[in-house]
Amino acid sequence: MVVTRDESARLSHARDASGLEMIPDAVARAASAADIVEIVEMAGREKSAVTAAGSQTSMTGASITNRGILLSLGGMNRILDVDLDRRIARVEPGVTIGELNRELAGEGLMFAPDPTSEQEASIGGAIACNASGARSLYYGATRRHIEGLTVVNADATTSRYQRTHPEKNTVGYSAVQDPVDWYVGSEGTLGIVVEAELSLVKLPANPIGLAIPFSTESAAIAFVVAARKGASGRNAHCLEYFDRTALGIAAASISAPWADTAGALIYLEDDAGESGDVENVMTSWLEAAEQFGAITDEIRVFDGAQPLRDARVMRHAVPATMNERGNAYMKAGGRKVSTDWAVPVAKLADALAISATAVERHQAPPPITYGHAGNGHPHQNFI
Repeated sequence: MVVTRDESARLSHARDASGLEMIPDAVARAASAADIVEIVEMAGREKSAVTAAGSQTSMTGASITNRGILLSLGGMNRILDVDLDRRIARVEPGVTIGELNRELAGEGLMFAPDPTSEQEASIGGAIACNASGARSLYYGATRRHIEGLTVVNADATTSRYQRTHPEKNTVGYSAVQDPVDWYVGSEGTLGIVVEAELSLVKLPANPIGLAIPFSTESAAIAFVVAARKGASGRNAHCLEYFDRTALGIAAASISAPWADTAGALIYLEDDAGESGDVENVMTSWLEAAEQFGAITDEIRVFDGAQPLRDARVMRHAVPATMNERGNAYMKAGGRKVSTDWAVPVAKLADALAISATAVERHQAPPPITYGHAGNGHPHQNFI
């Protein structure tokens, strides 16, 4: 265990991906669960706050603090065990999602949650904020993929919790029946995760991505709503929306022509399954998209491992670019402000119309809107 009040160490842990800066009083680096127990005991004696931090890739300020000890868990980064029969991985909190999935790929498995920063985001951080991402449309957020947790409590005791999956459990308050759920999404307020058991899923057998440009933003949203109602006869793994401005960023990242002709873009992923009938998957989606005025001669197909990685680069280029634009104004007191609202997908067009009216009424700069439209959960970024 290393605890330091060195200024350079404190500054190196003072920012998350939002660009906000909060300088802790001290930084502790843990290499084991025993280190964390020792740190929490020390903090208790000194009446000092402890803030746990992983890769600090989040946008919420939860992994930075201006008081007490910033506890870095990056050194606890071991994959402890992978049970292929049960499809369970046991890991320390500092393991990144990208690292874990690279390890699992050879076994045809993956950890499904995919936050935007999945290559750098830590498992502990994903648990702390119940991270979700594009594939959450199909797989759900982090919570459903956590089978067990070992945590260090505020009194420095250690507790272990395991899901029991009873076939029948009808008695009592469901909210208190499974303590694993207390910790997922608790942002480190109830305890510090030192080990996690993760439920794994099979890798898609034949994944395919489609980037479908539309002439207008309203047509793209209407397609998303219809897709969720089964218009294509298929279940998308993700349905990501790009308004006109986001479309320009996405197009530039992969040298696509959409920005010249399209008003919006939908990126979706599906799995052709063991049969590998990619043609049938494409036909189903294209027929549905044509009903909403899709610009069919500019549809781009991402078929294969590298093209799908390129598609992720395209999607992630939008928040990365907006972070850069916001950070450019921070010295002058400006920044990027992000919304994180969600509505039933059928109400998505109404919610965006309300947003546009509010922007116009307050004479605010228009936002860029992108992201998880399939869940009724797009992000809006204001500079």
